[in-house]
Amino acid sequence: MKVAVVGATGMVGSVMLKVLEERNFPLTELIPVASERSVGKNVTFKNEEYEIIGLEKAVSLKPEIAIFSAGGETSLEWAPKFAEAGTTVIDNSSAWRMNPENKLVIPEINAKLLTKTDKVIANPNCSTIQLLMALKPLHDTYGIKRVVVSTYQSITGTGVKAVQQLENEYAGENGEMAYPYPIHRNALPHCDVFQENGYTKEEMKLSNETKKILGDDSVNVTATAIRIPVVGGHSESVNIEFRKDFDEVEVRQLLADFPGITVQDNPSVNTYPMPIYAEGKDDVFVGRIRRDYSQPNTLNMWIVADNLRKGAATNAVQIAEYLLENKLV
Repeated sequence: MKVAVVGATGMVGSVMLKVLEERNFPLTELIPVASERSVGKNVTFKNEEYEIIGLEKAVSLKPEIAIFSAGGETSLEWAPKFAEAGTTVIDNSSAWRMNPENKLVIPEINAKLLTKTDKVIANPNCSTIQLLMALKPLHDTYGIKRVVVSTYQSITGTGVKAVQQLENEYAGENGEMAYPYPIHRNALPHCDVFQENGYTKEEMKLSNETKKILGDDSVNVTATAIRIPVVGGHSESVNIEFRKDFDEVEVRQLLADFPGITVQDNPSVNTYPMPIYAEGKDDVFVGRIRRDYSQPNTLNMWIVADNLRKGAATNAVQIAEYLLENKLV
């Protein structure tokens, strides 16, 4: 089982290597891949050094699985080349997500859709993954009509450049800017690029990807995505209108029973999800579960997850595990 990690030196790529190691993924050969400027450097995996190679050489090695986290342009150009060589690609960019020919997968929700013919599989957006993990068991039971979500997103979602900007601002130093404004002691209502409709690309991802993953175009999502000076993970304030009424005790139980969800919801002792606790963990944490008394059949809750792990690397590795367990590669 040869596994290529494309973008191995990036923020998500390095977490992918860590997750593959932690979960003891049964690979026989690791192929770390990065851009030309990183070729020849080394990465460490299971206490061994591996030399980084370029994309062309990686394709020629014909790995069974290639996990991509190298940006949309790289994925659009190189994922088909890997697929033609017989490799199954799991792509973390937005390049293939909304293509009707490509499955958009959260393993706990819709991995059963995958077949041997799926050679380029899309990993959803980080904010979508944690949202849908919490929505899925509730949608199955009560039917979701509408979701209003505000995200409070970690700078790690932007990448190394954003982390460096925050560190520079903490230290009072000038440096390269990832954002159009300071992020230290600030909140930017601007994640990704603005679209003609006034929403950002990130906000539209939450709407479009939700419909595709749930396989239900009747679920309406409206979003506001905000970048905050946090490192540990993304947080979401979510208001859900159901088609049927619900019981709060049952809601908590449905969430607690769903694989990959941890309910942290005891305000009397200040127990609720926070990025400082989610960082480095694979679960999605849900709390502040309460009825919205302003209209019928409506619930509020707060969702937090490490965007580099379940929001990216862990979800991709879980897809790879599913492919292996079900002999789809």
